[in-house]
Amino acid sequence: MQYGSLIWAERRQGGPVWEYRWREPGPDGVRRHRRIVVGPVSQFEKREDARRAISALQHDINHAGKRQVSTAITVRELFDHYRQRELRADNTSKTSSTKHAYEGYIAKWICPRWGAFPLARVRAGEVEQWLRSLPLARGSCAKIRNIMSVLFNHAIRHDLYDRNPIRWVRQSAKRMKAPRILSVSEIQSLLAALDVRERTLVLLDVCTGLRMSELFALKWSDVNFETNELDVRRSVVKQIVGSCKTEASQKPVPLDPRLADVLMTWKSTTEYNKPEDWVFASPVQKGRRPYWGQAIMRNAIQTRAREAGIVSRFGWHSFRHTYSTLLRANHADVKVMQELLRHASSRVTLETYTQAITAQKREAQSSVVNLICGK
Repeated sequence: MQYGSLIWAERRQGGPVWEYRWREPGPDGVRRHRRIVVGPVSQFEKREDARRAISALQHDINHAGKRQVSTAITVRELFDHYRQRELRADNTSKTSSTKHAYEGYIAKWICPRWGAFPLARVRAGEVEQWLRSLPLARGSCAKIRNIMSVLFNHAIRHDLYDRNPIRWVRQSAKRMKAPRILSVSEIQSLLAALDVRERTLVLLDVCTGLRMSELFALKWSDVNFETNELDVRRSVVKQIVGSCKTEASQKPVPLDPRLADVLMTWKSTTEYNKPEDWVFASPVQKGRRPYWGQAIMRNAIQTRAREAGIVSRFGWHSFRHTYSTLLRANHADVKVMQELLRHASSRVTLETYTQAITAQKREAQSSVVNLICGK
């Protein structure tokens, strides 16, 4: 049995970290040195804390190939093992937003309740009752349930446990209340109260349905004023540039001529208007990063909204819901709606409707622009 070595390692950026080093056989049978970053010293101040964080990893190393099942590993140790294998920065199988969400849900909800529990003591009935007691929306509880299932599947994959009790946990993701939808009059009042930067953002978002991460990830090279199209190529979450949510998200977005004129006006206003510049580049960051979307929403847009008499709260995703609702109100084809919103799948529309043509997409989008801007 090997215990490996835990060392303090200096790094050029981010400060010192704990590194765990061990040896394991490669494909040719030759034992090679391996190492993994456990975490920053600021997180694990004592060596014993870092050592506990890698206990599940040590178990995996020492039992590789023996196919032994252990019931002594706790949920917190399983999370540490999962984080070291699946949530590393160099793991591109998940977007940075997904990694951040997993870390947040596990640290805030799962570990405080189940962290000290051995895997064998986690029961489906108890988890189900616990989820029902949480002061969260059904969708959030469903995400917690799914993440717990991912952790147990990870344990099975690495021979740390032999079953997944979460598969029997019932948890609905159905909304308890409808999402916030802005009326046409509210949108018009809001646009009239905003300055050029916020007005451009809101009009572009409510007339294209872009996600916040996609809206602020646009560069001028993504805007084709000749064909009036937007190329969605990346996303920005917490200033981290990554890939789009799904492959379907990268489909071109039609741009009504009036939206193109609004963008052209903004391009002549901002000092960052070169092809490689962000469309909504932050002067504070000297154009190196886009604006923080939530900060603009909180400090500028919602403030003006209250002054305009819009008292109920809304966010960037409310514009996407509003766009979808207005498309439906204008009798847009379901397949056209699915493609304009760039959903990865639609279990009904994909099986029923054929591929929508660009002309139909432009007509459906222009009907929404007509409602807001007038013919």
